[in-house]
Amino acid sequence: MNPMLLILTGVMLNAAAQLLLKVGMQRIGHFDLTLANAWPVGLQVATSLPIIGGMACYVISILVWLVVLSRVEVSMAYPMVSLGYVVTALAAYFWLGEQLGPMRLAGIVIILIGVWMVSRTA
Repeated sequence: MNPMLLILTGVMLNAAAQLLLKVGMQRIGHFDLTLANAWPVGLQVATSLPIIGGMACYVISILVWLVVLSRVEVSMAYPMVSLGYVVTALAAYFWLGEQLGPMRLAGIVIILIGVWMVSRTA
């Protein structure tokens, strides 16, 4: 399989994991990290399908990343992971209704330029 396709698969899995974890935590809601609520909140987290799905995405992304590292220099592959910031921000905007103001958009453009520059050195 093409190494760039593997990298992008890993990036998408990481972005999906973040979004699923966020959805799961939105359903659980705000909580204080105390010993008294560790069990009830822990049980909610452990039985939340979006959180379980997010964790599964992370596990699969680690396996994909190991394949990537067996084929590509880490100094080229790892900067590509920053594409996850772009994907996650855009998906959160469209799917979760999060804000995407001018500063975030400028940051996304800078990330894309940086990834493009790194990819040209491969």
